[in-house]
Amino acid sequence: MIRRAAVLAVFLVLAAGVTGGVWWRALTDALSRLEERGQADLALAGDRLLGQLQRYREMTVLMADHPDVLALALDRGRPPAPVDALLQRTADMTRSDELMLTDSAGRVLAASGSDKGTDRSATPYFKRAMQGALGFHHEIDLVTGRRFFVYAAPVFSPEGPVAGALISRIDTEAVEVIWRGEPMIVFFTDRDGVAFVSNRDELILVRLSLLPDGASDKLLRREERTLGRHVVWDLDGGPYLPAHALHLTRDLPVIGMTGEALVDVAPAERQAVLQALVAALVCLGLGAVLYALMERRRALAGRLAAEAEANAQLEIRVAERTRELTEANDQLRRAQAELVQAGKLSALGQMSAGISHELNQPLMAIQSYAENAGLFLDREEPVRAAENLGRISDLARRMGRIIKNLRAFARQESEGMSDVDLVQVVAAALELTEARLRAASVRVDWAPPARPVWVRGGEVRLQQVLVNLLANAADAMEGGGTVTIRVARADGRVRISVADTGPGIAEPDRIFDPFYSTKEVGASEGMGLGLSISYGIVQSFGGTIAGRNRDSGGAEFTVELAAAARGAKAA
Repeated sequence: MIRRAAVLAVFLVLAAGVTGGVWWRALTDALSRLEERGQADLALAGDRLLGQLQRYREMTVLMADHPDVLALALDRGRPPAPVDALLQRTADMTRSDELMLTDSAGRVLAASGSDKGTDRSATPYFKRAMQGALGFHHEIDLVTGRRFFVYAAPVFSPEGPVAGALISRIDTEAVEVIWRGEPMIVFFTDRDGVAFVSNRDELILVRLSLLPDGASDKLLRREERTLGRHVVWDLDGGPYLPAHALHLTRDLPVIGMTGEALVDVAPAERQAVLQALVAALVCLGLGAVLYALMERRRALAGRLAAEAEANAQLEIRVAERTRELTEANDQLRRAQAELVQAGKLSALGQMSAGISHELNQPLMAIQSYAENAGLFLDREEPVRAAENLGRISDLARRMGRIIKNLRAFARQESEGMSDVDLVQVVAAALELTEARLRAASVRVDWAPPARPVWVRGGEVRLQQVLVNLLANAADAMEGGGTVTIRVARADGRVRISVADTGPGIAEPDRIFDPFYSTKEVGASEGMGLGLSISYGIVQSFGGTIAGRNRDSGGAEFTVELAAAARGAKAA
């Protein structure tokens, strides 16, 4: 009896350990997936904020160079009304809260609102502008409680010294409106730990640092704990904030803030509990089976052989299940690789008609030149026959080059990253899409650099990305246009841009979503996977890909990759 109790206790301890281990592994894996998706969404939110503020930054710098603004800053006796009107029009067009022009002492000379005559000399952004640099800060109107981002650009006199500052003030509502309703909680905190911008009203101007009880009402009550390498906050923020959330951060040194996100961990906890319950049930079931076998062995000592057979069958079933799970994982990896390969084959299918023409045309020419060469030989004109044979050789080399590019493009690339010449990749992609671009009457503006441009990536996969971008440009310009390709290098990165003169992107935020397409349902051009696959390929190289609408019309896609050492090859 004592032995049975000891065995039962050991089994319960082991079952608890297995259940706890399954729960921990499931929870940390689920949190890792949540963190990966959350970091991507947080990076996108940060890029949106920086992109929106960039427009106001550029507008402020441009307005500081306006002749009327400079004239008033140099001659304070001039009537400010024309500059007031100019600032009012600009503020209305750019949705700025207010534009102001100050003199070198900080007094507002002209404004689009009611701040004329006020003193801005004590503000940090004005002081920065007086040093000849672009000032940036954020502030709160103590009367209305409104929050603002502020830029201050120096107004330089012709002799060089700073004559004043052009200040633009942007209401945070103008940048927060696009985030409203998004499921993930995003907020941006300043150096004091105060949430200055957020897509949740409950977090605006809330201090998020850990403080003792009895502190400010604008303190978010929370406790912080660590699960593996993940930081989880236990919140008491009301019904609209999760009780337990994964805390993510991303530095934004350009604006002196930190992007933060809260991802509800309740789904991960439920999944971990469910898997732990399944593990517990499996352990209990296995324990019950073992207990029954032990009792049977105790009662029926003469049937040891049958019990051994039963145990052997159980082990076989476990091994078969393990093998099935291993095969399922292998199939998943193959499916992921086949998705990329399917994207390449889809692109080849779209280009098949043009490629067929590119091969049939030289074949017909070869046949004609061969017949002519035979006639010239019969006439004993070897020189003209040699000319025809030379043309046949040129056409054969051209066909060989096309077929070589097709074979390289169609093969499944199994190697990892290496040093790739981006100029050669562009040349191969242009050759593959030449017929498609010509059929759409698209002109290519591409001046290849004189030397190779080495980047880190995979040659075939990078070629697939460019083929997708060029094919999309051709689809967008069926009536003709120009596709422009440019390569630039800066700060250890290489940027290649592909721009077209088509109608632009209808929904820039969704272009990299799987199965998103502006083409008609069932159209032969594809299922909306090209850009999604390209996004995954570039991400696997440690690079970025982005699309936008150009001010001059058309769309522009930019791929940024890590530069490689010149001429070096990966080991």
